[in-house]
Amino acid sequence: LRAAGGDIDRDLMLTAKRHGFSDEQIAVATGKTEQQVRERRWNYGLHPHVKQIDTLAAEYPAATNYLYLTYNGETDDVAFGQEGAVLILGPGTYRIGSSVEFDWCCVNTARTLRDMGYRTLMLNHNPETVSTDYDECDRLYFDELSFEVVTEIYQKEQPMGLILSMGGQVPNRLALRCAEHGLRVLGTSPHDIDRAEDRHKFSRLLEDLHLPQPPWRELTSLDAAHDFAREVGYPVIVRPSYVLSGAAMAVAGNDDELAAYLDKAVEVSPDHPVVISKFIENAKEIDVDAVARDGEIVCWAVCEHVENAGVHSGDATLVLPPQRTYLETMRRIRHITAQVARSLSINGPFNIQFLARQNRVMIIECNLRASRSFPFVSKVLRKNFVETATRVLMGRPCEPMDFSFLELDYVGVKAPQFSFSRLDGADPTLGVEMASTGEVACLGWDFNEAFLKALIAVGFRFPLKSVLLSTGPIESKAAFMDSALQLRDLGVKFYATHGTARFLREYGIRCTAVRWPLDEERPNAVDYIRERRVDLVINIPKDFRKEELTNDYIIRRAAVDYGVPLITNLQLAQRLAEALYHTPLEALVVESWNRYDGRRAVRD
Repeated sequence: LRAAGGDIDRDLMLTAKRHGFSDEQIAVATGKTEQQVRERRWNYGLHPHVKQIDTLAAEYPAATNYLYLTYNGETDDVAFGQEGAVLILGPGTYRIGSSVEFDWCCVNTARTLRDMGYRTLMLNHNPETVSTDYDECDRLYFDELSFEVVTEIYQKEQPMGLILSMGGQVPNRLALRCAEHGLRVLGTSPHDIDRAEDRHKFSRLLEDLHLPQPPWRELTSLDAAHDFAREVGYPVIVRPSYVLSGAAMAVAGNDDELAAYLDKAVEVSPDHPVVISKFIENAKEIDVDAVARDGEIVCWAVCEHVENAGVHSGDATLVLPPQRTYLETMRRIRHITAQVARSLSINGPFNIQFLARQNRVMIIECNLRASRSFPFVSKVLRKNFVETATRVLMGRPCEPMDFSFLELDYVGVKAPQFSFSRLDGADPTLGVEMASTGEVACLGWDFNEAFLKALIAVGFRFPLKSVLLSTGPIESKAAFMDSALQLRDLGVKFYATHGTARFLREYGIRCTAVRWPLDEERPNAVDYIRERRVDLVINIPKDFRKEELTNDYIIRRAAVDYGVPLITNLQLAQRLAEALYHTPLEALVVESWNRYDGRRAVRD
């Protein structure tokens, strides 16, 4: 291919395709663009054939809807030309940032389409998903979620359109290219999707609408980035465009960190702008999940984060309905959400993330697709947001929500599940880049009940008899003091690193001081964890002296490696102490989901 350069002939093109080279790979090897390679391939009349996966090892003729594209064939195994089909793009592999939540959205989309009488086509390459079960769709393509594959399937199937908004960021990233090449994207216009996904364009839009957002600037040079950071004051947050799970997003506290994070952000998102914003400290983060038709909201829900802003929404503990958000903040969020929906002419699902501090509300970002919390809000509210969104995408009538999420008689809490024990050496802390690998949601008649159930579901063990504390900077130590008093009154025994122990004793709380892991004398904090002398480790990360940072990391890592529950977030630790203090464990009752029946839920 390199030798042929721009003179690639039909035989070489076919040989490359039969060996699995994509148009993009051929373009790299030949010094051409992907579009030029595609046009030449089409001029040669080279297109893949559709083959069925043989599930019977050729022992009997197999007639399955498991399909794939290949250039190593002469005919198609299936017939085309049937009308009324819709092609759904799935989420692809399960990985950090994209898991069963997007597959849930795709499955519900397919089922809703079937109920409305449409043929369903699914493109997804993950055999472990429900969306790739043999009976979920009329035709299932196990193949790459790339523009090339989508285009070839679209040409053969000639569907009514594509649904890109249910599989997360991977399919959403294809929206603009699909529109530019004549593929019909159902729902919100791809150009409006680009206005939301492109950080620069979206920030400009908010300015034009006079909607509040943190101070920002598009990256033009490292010097300009440093000038902006000094102007607004550190910390600042680096935000690349068109990324999932906060990939390459980071909070920088100084010039060196900013330079390092910018390099990574540009590498992850080379074709789209990187924006730097002022990071607002000690702010609450709030998620809005909604569906709109022609820019008007049909249904919506507001989830409050337990953790302050700075923890990715996929790693945060979410609460529905909100528990600690001012009514005026809720009113402003509703007003801003409606403005954004109208200005982007949203048709279908979307998610907006907000910052709130003392009734001051600011927008972080807007995703014109289903979010990973759509299953959570749908199940808590007993209103299937994806079903509603699918009806909107197809231009069908749908019933708007006839009640507010604030009218619920119960509370839902979604807690993250981490797999740090399988990620050798990883620092088990939370940040703006997602780290969780799953989640659980639990219902309760109040926040404390739902919260404790959710923690138990992700592996916390109660009752709590002993805790190892390392509560970080002085502000965190002071903020945790009321919680420490609550735990003391519950009879919890404290072990603490020296600074935290000294602070606790000043408030009359008895504790055993433990040595840092790097101290030569034993036993140290890791020994206490290894010997299971503590039931919980609360370690609030610091941002100063390297020694203490290393000691804290070793403690956190030991907790993960020896299976001791770990909390690294101050707000989460505070809510745990409150919940245990006010809610006896014997009061936790497991109820069926049907028991929590919207507004009609009645507690015995």
